[in-house]
Amino acid sequence: MWYFEAVPDRGELIAIKQAELTPAGRLHRYSWEYLEDEHGFLTDQALHPEEDPLEAIPAEEFQRVWTHDEDL
Repeated sequence: MWYFEAVPDRGELIAIKQAELTPAGRLHRYSWEYLEDEHGFLTDQALHPEEDPLEAIPAEEFQRVWTHDEDL
């Protein structure tokens, strides 16, 4: 499962934080402060909700996932 925190920029939706929760419960986080590791990287492409449906979640839910220090 992928989670994105994104902001509009010149007509595009740009991911500034990205979290991936794997089926095994591992959490991988990326942002401008931590761009990549051996598991993945912060996307460098704009998000396109019209092409890849996204489900909006409350900021608090994203923050809960983002700040979780252990496997979920």
